[in-house]
Amino acid sequence: MRLIPIITLSISALLSCGCSQAQSDEASGGKKGKKNNKKESLENRLIESSVPGLRRMGSLNKAVPESSGLARADKSGTFYTHGDAGNSPIIYKIDETGKLLTEMRLTVPNQDWESLAQDNRGNIFVIDAGNNNNSRQDLAIYRLNPASPKQIGAIRFTYADQREFPPAKDARNFDCEAALWHNGTVYLFTRDRANQTTSKVYAVPDKPGQQTARLLTSLSVSGEVTDADLSPDGKRLVLMGKEELFLYEGNSFESLLKSTPRRIALTGAGQTEGVVFTDNQTLVISTEEGSIYQYSLQGQSNSGANVGAQ
Repeated sequence: MRLIPIITLSISALLSCGCSQAQSDEASGGKKGKKNNKKESLENRLIESSVPGLRRMGSLNKAVPESSGLARADKSGTFYTHGDAGNSPIIYKIDETGKLLTEMRLTVPNQDWESLAQDNRGNIFVIDAGNNNNSRQDLAIYRLNPASPKQIGAIRFTYADQREFPPAKDARNFDCEAALWHNGTVYLFTRDRANQTTSKVYAVPDKPGQQTARLLTSLSVSGEVTDADLSPDGKRLVLMGKEELFLYEGNSFESLLKSTPRRIALTGAGQTEGVVFTDNQTLVISTEEGSIYQYSLQGQSNSGANVGAQ
């Protein structure tokens, strides 16, 4: 039972060691790459022994401040990501190792970007709905195509059931850090700041203009939801949490929201913030600290812990 803390401590020690030797590695040219490869390889083995199916792919380029959300980019193995409140309004295109490929600076503010969603026509949706205090009245979803990043459509929205800004402390469940697109609708999943027990699911039309986020249902989630994605075949929904994910399975989006999820622990992975399917069985996960992971769901339909839903 003490294996996980030891593994986590070992990973931290490896990273600290790598940082302290940075200058000497640079001076030794090719030796740096060899040392880093050995460090990455050992860290991967430690993580994989702790969480079967989880493999560390790399870490974000230093020019990318953090990863608060993920979306697939135009080529296989490439992704879009971004920072949240306090960061510039930039969408970063990276590869699966965290290497920075390009930047897109948008002409809209980054009040608190928390998630990315994408449709089947190449558009991405920047979810500016981080709302820690549940007091914001300027919530927005920005729709754009990376081929024309200056053409941005703004979807301004309010929650149908929010009357106070902020509401009472025990009712603060209007912070959204997770979203996905499906059949002309952007679905928002809230992060429960009050009790950490429920994620509310809202539907917003994907058309620019003033919209109302319609409450569909509430999911019982023991934790705070930080991202979401739907598998290409529409039969799996994943909600990301801190060092954990919740897997829902069904034959339709409606049945997914009614299913009982499986909780999958990702102990030692860090502050997991972004998630995206690359195929029906495989996820790419990013952390606020900058790590990029690949996780295989193969066999998970018959394993893991069930978590209640309502």
